[in-house]
Amino acid sequence: MLRTIALGTSILVQGIYVRTLPDGRMTVRVDDSHFSGYPVAQAA
Repeated sequence: MLRTIALGTSILVQGIYVRTLPDGRMTVRVDDSHFSGYPVAQAA
């Protein structure tokens, strides 16, 4: 599933969902890299 996370106030990363961390952050995979950040709310 494709998910979007925020790494800061203006940096967003979209990738394949990997896992949710205990502190509420989410990890996504882009090619061979993993990024962790806070999930962006989905639009209606």
